[in-house]
Amino acid sequence: MNRYFQHPRHAGATVVDGGHTRFRLWAPSCDTVALEVEGHAPMPMSRRKGGWYECVFPCGPGARYRYRVAPDLAVPDPASCYQPDDVHGPSMVVDPGAYDWQYPRWSGRPWHDVVIYELHVGLMGGYEGVARELPRIAALGVTAIELMPLSEIPGGRNWGYDGVFPYAPESAYGHPDDLKALIDAAHGLGLMVFLDVVYNHFGPDGNYLAGYAAPFFRADLPTPWGAAIDFRQAAVRTFFEDNALYWLMEFRFDGLRLDAVQAIAERDWLRELPARVRTRTEPGRHVHLIVENENNDAGLLRAGYRAQWNDDAHNALHVMLTGEDEGYYANFTPDPTAALARVLAEGFAFQGEISPVTHRPRGSPSGDLPSDRFIIFLQNHDQIGNRALGERLGVLAPEPALRAAYGLVLLCPQIPMLFMGEEWGSRQPFLFFTSHTPGLGRIVRDGRRREFAAFSHFASEKMRDTIPDPNAPETFAASCLNDAERDAPDHVAWTAFIHHLLALRRRWIMPRLSGAHAIGAQVIGPRAVVARWRMGDGTVLGIALNLGDVPVAMPDAPRGQRVYILPMSETDGISGVLPACSVMACLAEVSDE
Repeated sequence: MNRYFQHPRHAGATVVDGGHTRFRLWAPSCDTVALEVEGHAPMPMSRRKGGWYECVFPCGPGARYRYRVAPDLAVPDPASCYQPDDVHGPSMVVDPGAYDWQYPRWSGRPWHDVVIYELHVGLMGGYEGVARELPRIAALGVTAIELMPLSEIPGGRNWGYDGVFPYAPESAYGHPDDLKALIDAAHGLGLMVFLDVVYNHFGPDGNYLAGYAAPFFRADLPTPWGAAIDFRQAAVRTFFEDNALYWLMEFRFDGLRLDAVQAIAERDWLRELPARVRTRTEPGRHVHLIVENENNDAGLLRAGYRAQWNDDAHNALHVMLTGEDEGYYANFTPDPTAALARVLAEGFAFQGEISPVTHRPRGSPSGDLPSDRFIIFLQNHDQIGNRALGERLGVLAPEPALRAAYGLVLLCPQIPMLFMGEEWGSRQPFLFFTSHTPGLGRIVRDGRRREFAAFSHFASEKMRDTIPDPNAPETFAASCLNDAERDAPDHVAWTAFIHHLLALRRRWIMPRLSGAHAIGAQVIGPRAVVARWRMGDGTVLGIALNLGDVPVAMPDAPRGQRVYILPMSETDGISGVLPACSVMACLAEVSDE
């Protein structure tokens, strides 16, 4: 057993030996707390400084327990490592050293190797189902899978952002050791595994914290999900810092993606986390921290976070491909091509300018950052699933332009990301789904339908009623990937297309990516840009993209070794003209540029 692979936690159940477990709970709102282990008499817990309660109980792995925090309330452990009976059931003691790692010497891969594949574990059949797909994903040219959140959720159908037990891998997907086996198998194939974690809120069902630890939240700062988590409290900061290290150390994840960090008010905690992770993980390991941040806070990327999901890149490309102009796409409709050029040249499109949608300043200067500090994508769970009908881009955009856009996304020096099914051009929807209680499910359904009232297509109540009910089992079923679709000839051809682009990235881009910086980008047509980057070895990568349906003049075409040109029938004589729906990438020595 590899007991080296664990991180000492301040809260929760810690196995002392085979027959004893230490329990610790932060319950500052309580005068007394008792531990209740199934099959045993309750044990009063000793009160410690700062609102902590602690005891050692004669039980081992497999014991089920709750904390009695009031005469009429016994709660699961907020730091539970396993909730076999869902969010309202007892917690279970887990031995962190029980799993026998097959690849204990795995140390990850450097950031310039990263090609991300985001997936939802439940839609792929749980931890074992994902493990079965790993050889196919690795063969595509992907180097890292990113799992949507795994914290225990109410029921078995949920995106994961309604989790209420940040340490407990979702029990509907398998045992915690099944998750470790998935990660182990990925490492054996050379794949990194990242995890999406939610540190900005808890879900609405199964969160008992306010009843015994009221200071965990601050009533003076609302968020879209309720009262903000209070990171001013030392116990709260430690709870989430321990959580990050728990996933990285005990489960051997290669990185974390922090969800919606703009909702965490205490920016100093965010800035400190990367350094704490570096000092507490083993020397020599490649561990990568990623953020999602509506605020476009470039300072976090200078503070140690490896990269940010670049929503600006997605939104500009989406508007160029589809012409959509409602919701947050209105930020980009005035000139999406200029926004894309700025994204390619400087990282963010919004760097302090007023957002036309919110009428507030957004972002900070990012032009000094290396290009690989930004993760670029055409689809992800948010951008598909937050649509009313969950349409993928393949049903919204013309294929010739879409192919050209993939040439840019998969060959530019920003880090590319694909969403499950995207590699074969899946047209299967990815819908918003939940498995709440009937009452809460109706509230979620009705609230979601109201959110779309401002969109022209759903202005009438009749049309809003066509939006799938998130709580209906068939909504989840409709989002499951279709193997028959994947194996159809046109989708096999699309997979070969993506595989070819990733092979080109591996050959031409990855070896030169570390230290790459943009030189500049110019708009050359209504939906056409040319961008250049100084790569880490001094060569210059140039990419020209035209998503429009007419050719555009290109007096200053990228020069040097031709890495990729689409359409392939236009391989010669395009130095002065960039055809419609085309992309070209060239790599040149400085003397050739």
